[in-house]
Amino acid sequence: MKDSELRTRAKALALHIIAVCDEVDTRKGRGVLVNQIVRSATSIGANIHEANYAASKADFINKFHIALKECGETEYWIEMLVGSNAISEQTAKDLLQECGVIRRMLVKSITTAKENG
Repeated sequence: MKDSELRTRAKALALHIIAVCDEVDTRKGRGVLVNQIVRSATSIGANIHEANYAASKADFINKFHIALKECGETEYWIEMLVGSNAISEQTAKDLLQECGVIRRMLVKSITTAKENG
């Protein structure tokens, strides 16, 4: 499992999203979107990190499932930020691409953990 790379990517994505959100004009009613995406993006890495201290294989898999759900939620908030003209299409494309990489890594890790369980 590429846990180290996964953790690194999740952390980098969260920091990238925080930096992007720092530039969003929250006075135009977009503050809720910014808060939501920062929460979901940082939760991806937090759950991956927490999985390292799982009490069981089932707990480990559950934490990765939560990270996967948060990744999907982050993709939704990216779409909302684009739809509200808060971020550019190119920025969204870059963020969605990285979410996709992380999502595939999570699915692979979950599948491998289940097969080895």
